Amino acid sequence: MRIYLDHNATTPLRPEVRERWLEVHAGRPGNPSSPHASGRRARDWVDRAREEVARALGVEAGEILFTSGGTEANNLALAGVLAARGAPAATAIVTPAAEHSSVLAPAAALAARGHPWERVGVDAQGRPDVRALAAAARRHPGALVSVGAANNEVGSVAPLGALPAALRAAGAAAIVHTDAVQALGRLPLALREWEGDLASFSTHKVGGPPGIGILWCRAGTPLAPLFHGGGQEHGRRAGTEDVAGIAAGALAVVLAVAEQGDYRVRVGALARTLWAEVSAAVPGARLLGPPIDAPERLPNTLCVLFPGEDGRMLVTRLDLDGLEVSAGSACASGSLEPSHVLLAMGLDAAAARAALRLSLGRDTTRAECTQAVEILRKAVCPSRAT
Repeated sequence: MRIYLDHNATTPLRPEVRERWLEVHAGRPGNPSSPHASGRRARDWVDRAREEVARALGVEAGEILFTSGGTEANNLALAGVLAARGAPAATAIVTPAAEHSSVLAPAAALAARGHPWERVGVDAQGRPDVRALAAAARRHPGALVSVGAANNEVGSVAPLGALPAALRAAGAAAIVHTDAVQALGRLPLALREWEGDLASFSTHKVGGPPGIGILWCRAGTPLAPLFHGGGQEHGRRAGTEDVAGIAAGALAVVLAVAEQGDYRVRVGALARTLWAEVSAAVPGARLLGPPIDAPERLPNTLCVLFPGEDGRMLVTRLDLDGLEVSAGSACASGSLEPSHVLLAMGLDAAAARAALRLSLGRDTTRAECTQAVEILRKAVCPSRAT
């Protein structure tokens, strides 16, 4: 039996979602931009999906844009806002140092073109200081502040609810974007209460198809397209829509939001038990990020430091024994460099290379967790294997 504990990388397609995907493909193919019957049918699916996502997120349908994934949504948020604001140096970027690479890489590219970019540190749990973010925004009036709702490697949840008050207290006017890819379906989403302007999501993190992303862009927020061609997605994202993927992805979002409370309770309890058993089985194992029972932690994510190990080599050994985990973000799994997230949290390079991420999903079972502990025990402490 193979055990999959890498749900922060991607999740299995839900059966209900697969059925909708097949339902869309069972009909006559159509381009949503075509005026004939098949085109209108395709347009109806896209419009319905947009309305479903908007209701689930508590926003307006006209504020939802479909993209090719969370990476494109993040790139569109950053580059699109800055392009819409005009001159190269007109808008600065402010981010925590531990953001996902799909935020940091476009920020670096934009900085190379003349936009000021200020990176704010995180604490030892991986959480940004909202007062420091607000102070940075004050130094750059009209800045774009991009803060991830939840860190994909260590599971730390950002204090987004405190950010609006911090910005007001600092007298800072800013456009606020959040990468909410890992938060969807795992945390309550309060886009309006966070007083943000843009938020990114990806459906394959919640049992939807890969290749479908979502960008919420509050009405009135300046946003220029990255792609030019047709007028799709309100003129902000050219390209023929993946109708079946969008329809299926929308259902995944609806289900994930509806089940979020139950998910947090069940998966959170399973993750706490898993950590208790790992820490007992492997002496010296250390949990990174917030405490296991802290509300500021994703319910499904464990980032565990195994001193003296090489995380990438350990991932390979575990895979051979049937346990699938990761040594940090899947997007950077081939990198020889230590995790920038763990370095930002104050770990040295050797420690940062010794960490594993175990991320549970809605279908993870107690039996799988028990077997995972035994596999870890054999791989890390062979003399203690039973």
